Amino acid sequence: MTSLSFNFSSADRLTQQVEEQFDAELARLRDLVAIPSVAWESFDLSQVERSALKVQELALEAGFEQVEILRASYGQGKEGMPAVVAQKPAAEGYPTFLLYAHHDVQPAGDPALWETEPFEATRVGDRLFGRGTADDKAGIMVHLAAVRALWQVLGEDFKVGVTLFIEGEEEAGSPSFEAFLETYRQKLAADYIVVADSANWKEGVPALTTGLRGVISADISVRVASHAVHSGMFGGPLLDAPTVLVQLLASLHDSQGSVAVEGLIHAPEPEVEYNTEDFRRDSGILPSMKLAGRGSLTSRLWAQPALSLIGMDITPVDSSSNTIAASARARISLRLAPGQDPAQAHLFLEKHLEAQNIHGAQLTYQAIDSGQPYQAELEGEGAQLALAALEEAWGLEAVATGMGGSIPFIASFKEAYPQAQILITGVEDPDTRAHSANESLYLPDFKKAIVAEAIMLAAKS
Repeated sequence: MTSLSFNFSSADRLTQQVEEQFDAELARLRDLVAIPSVAWESFDLSQVERSALKVQELALEAGFEQVEILRASYGQGKEGMPAVVAQKPAAEGYPTFLLYAHHDVQPAGDPALWETEPFEATRVGDRLFGRGTADDKAGIMVHLAAVRALWQVLGEDFKVGVTLFIEGEEEAGSPSFEAFLETYRQKLAADYIVVADSANWKEGVPALTTGLRGVISADISVRVASHAVHSGMFGGPLLDAPTVLVQLLASLHDSQGSVAVEGLIHAPEPEVEYNTEDFRRDSGILPSMKLAGRGSLTSRLWAQPALSLIGMDITPVDSSSNTIAASARARISLRLAPGQDPAQAHLFLEKHLEAQNIHGAQLTYQAIDSGQPYQAELEGEGAQLALAALEEAWGLEAVATGMGGSIPFIASFKEAYPQAQILITGVEDPDTRAHSANESLYLPDFKKAIVAEAIMLAAKS
């Protein structure tokens, strides 16, 4: 997989140091997980402030001398959530690494679905359960633990520059991200950008994420009448709006479950495959369910568009009556293959919908948001360095993977710092269940991720 060689002479000492400090790093991670830092306006935003202060404290403990809590204004005078930025200047002639993670988390959801307390990190065997244990407070601790180990092992020979950037609103859509980059462009400038917010191939097998699907979302509304009417008096000639909407939504997939929107592209076939039995186990799909789409599983997950209905406004069953609804609305999310332009995808989707037979109903298409896909240069020096460091830490070859999910701010990084090499790493695995109940972190891979990042930075010092 790797075609370049690197000096990893300090690998053994760094591995030993990480081993010795690992229990202490776990204790720090537990302290972070205990803060319910959900950055949604309907939650207690003071917890996000608490979380930023805790990250600032941990960064100072790790050896950073300059640690700030920063914000940026966006939109109509709105203020973004607090981000933590710490800096260690590079010695003359040495590169700078920007280490990114985020300290906000998803809501816990229904507590009845959790087998442990969501905001109390609980170890069960080799996994640590709790909201944010993996996404993405473990990413924060990978950065801080690696820096701590580098100071302890290399001392004054720790020459590379390190800028820590811990965002506070990623799970809320990073609304102030571009404004933040614009405001602090010089402060965040780097040669390498390490984003610790992705996943490994599986337990015990490391991965570097080299491709990300993009994403668009849109609201589709249909109206069939000026007002609701009695279904017994007018039903038959007049179809209700939810029925028309369902017919419209059904046109978005073909008979095999592939997205049927003309103009959307497919990226090249991935080189690695996802075992069908593993996918069924990891996804929790019912045994009776057939897998949708065509091509390899990795192609369907990483290189092809995927469309989901993620919300719908119709009358709830508990308050339903014999009434023909005049209007209905649905929100869809469309994942885009690397190489697809989101603006074009919106046009293709709207054109497809307008071409369907919906019995003369009024159709409204409203674009909600979009995020660019990403494709890394696998043969670039940065990607080769990351792959080699992962292989050194795990003792086996790392996998270059795509990712079905999207990280829209990667495109913002690329636009702001076109010369920087972006390296997407992470600590999740197929059983992490990020965003779901019973989120967990596989601890052996967490430890190796710390080692890999320390080795990578040491190789450039």
